[in-house]
Amino acid sequence: MDCGAQVVAAARAMVGVPFRLHGRSRESGVDCVGLVMLALEAAGQGRALCVAPARYSIRGGHVSLFHQGLTRAGLRPVECGRAGDVVLVRVGVGQFHLMIATSDELVPDGGHIHAHAGLGRVVEMPGESPWPVLERWRLNGSASRADRHPEDGEP
Repeated sequence: MDCGAQVVAAARAMVGVPFRLHGRSRESGVDCVGLVMLALEAAGQGRALCVAPARYSIRGGHVSLFHQGLTRAGLRPVECGRAGDVVLVRVGVGQFHLMIATSDELVPDGGHIHAHAGLGRVVEMPGESPWPVLERWRLNGSASRADRHPEDGEP
């Protein structure tokens, strides 16, 4: 199973886990950051929870906080989406959210797994994101040759 498939499988295993702001365990609940970090750890990225941001609110955030956390967790931005990518969306003014893509960007019935505050649990939703997608992030080393940035050099 490739890394993206491992991330999706780990996220799917958390569907139904309660939502809890700043939550970092399936027993007590997770928010979007906790869901992503736990899925990354299950896929072999052992330091993800250690570098997750701790001080943030549901509203009034800044996108740089997500950039720092995702970079420290071993991810990098990519142009085209694949299953297992972390998707950063803007839910509202100053309100950002992380989701995990469950299929490649070009699959019309693709979807996302995310910690839904309104529903109070982790859910899998079909189709495109209902919110504007700002960026897609992927674990370093799991990008195909076409996704590599010029500064990465040749493999």
